[in-house]
Parts: sequence; structure tokens; C-alpha cells
Amino acid sequence: MADVEREQINYPLGIFVDTDKTVYIADQFQDSIVLWKTNGKTGQIVAGGHGRGNALNQFSMPTDVLIDKRTNSFIICDAGNRRIIKWCRKRGTTSGIIVIHNISCFGIAQDRQEYLYVSVIEKNEIRRFSRDNNYARGRIVAGGNGKGDGLNQFNFPGHLFVDTEQSIYVSDWNNRRMMKWIRGAYQGIVFSNHIGRRYYEKPT
Repeated sequence: MADVEREQINYPLGIFVDTDKTVYIADQFQDSIVLWKTNGKTGQIVAGGHGRGNALNQFSMPTDVLIDKRTNSFIICDAGNRRIIKWCRKRGTTSGIIVIHNISCFGIAQDRQEYLYVSVIEKNEIRRFSRDNNYARGRIVAGGNGKGDGLNQFNFPGHLFVDTEQSIYVSDWNNRRMMKWIRGAYQGIVFSNHIGRRYYEKPT
């Protein structure tokens, strides 16, 4: 694993904090996933780091990462390659496998039931995938009503978070707002679109 100095981090986007407070960063312009220990002076590349490309040991502008505890793997949104990659965390792993093909992904999240949620920017929707059917198809659980600023729409959904009740929190990038979508709802709730008098400038 190659070491990474602080000044070498180049356009970090998604982050995942493990239970031991280790931080994992999806570095979009370095095309890699970087591990950073609490109080660490250097990070380590733990996935990718072989230049930009579409080989299984490469990424193209990764935008998010999480850890799937059951399989001890990273799940990575490889946005530039329009795919979701699973990369085993065991020492010696040199490449990943594609678990979802041809998807304009940006953000990913996982709930306690181990469903995988993906923000699909091309279709302005959030899809939920199950490992039980090998992440096939996916079901729309938020948005999917075209691009717009209605409460049932998104305009470039970015990163997301899913709580214990399966409510989905989404950064609705071009609408400059944060949305909460309760499980089973037909539209979301704007829970924040300004701080004082200053509006969010495209929250990711």
C-alpha cells in the first residue's frame, strides 16, 4: 500500500468512518481510496492507485466509499466508469469486481438490513439494491420523477445517508437543499436549504 501525504490528497469527495474511527476517503482526482488513521501523519492507498482507467484494478473519478462488514469489502462508486465496485479488504487484494454495471452513480449508503442505496444522477433518483438478488435492477425509493425542484424530484442527487428507520437524507446538489425522504413516502421534506441568510452552494 502506497503512502499518501496530506498535501497529496486531491479532491476528496466521499468519506466513510469505521468503528475504530479510521477514515476512508474516495479521492476523485487520485482515482483511489485512501485510509487515514486518527492522528496519522500519512495515509495509505487501499484500493486503486494504478492510474485512471477501466481495468478492475483502476478507477475513474471515484465519488464515494463504504465498508460492507459481512464480506469485509469496500463498496466503491466508480462514477467515471459508471459502475459499483466491490474490493476485498484482505491484504494482497489487487483488484475489485463489478457488482452493478452501467449506472450513473454518485453517492452510496447501506442500511442495517444491508440494502445498498445509490444516487443515480442521470435519472435524478435513489435506487435500493439487495445482495439477495446480486444487486440486480434495483428499486426506486426516492425521486425518479424527472429533473426539477418539486418535493418529489431531485436535480443532481449527491451523497446520501440512511438512518435506522430507512429514511434517506440526500444532498440535492443543483437545488441547493438537503432532503429527507421517509420510507415509503411519495415525496421528500426539505429539512435544510439555508444557514441563516446564506443558501447552500451546491451541497455534495
